[in-house]
Amino acid sequence: MASGGLAVLAVSPVIRSRPIGPSQREYANGAALVETPLDPPALLDVLQTIETQFGRKRQGQRWRARTLDLDIVLWSGGCWSDARLAIPHREFRKRTFVLGPANRIARHWRDPVTGLNLAHLEYRLKRRLDHPRRAP
Repeated sequence: MASGGLAVLAVSPVIRSRPIGPSQREYANGAALVETPLDPPALLDVLQTIETQFGRKRQGQRWRARTLDLDIVLWSGGCWSDARLAIPHREFRKRTFVLGPANRIARHWRDPVTGLNLAHLEYRLKRRLDHPRRAP
């Protein structure tokens, strides 16, 4: 295992994306497939320690610019929910900057809620964004 009990199995290409919320800068987004014996809360602790080492401060308003934001989007154990963490990530199905990179490295991983794999989720999201429904 690598540092923090994580072994990186795959890393996606990095893409640029526009911010959600009041931040004005663009972001670099990617995905990594990691293997770890840690349960989700312990993994979250490791990820937040890495964020802090990169200068992230967890103060102030949500959605502001940050140096690093590491999320657990999916987990091989299916669903997880407690006061600090929800897996799958609540918003990942709506975010091309999550689905795009994740699909490049784990296209057959399934969303435990919908049963759809990442390739299908990304296709559906792109189709919805390219062909928005018109109001009657």
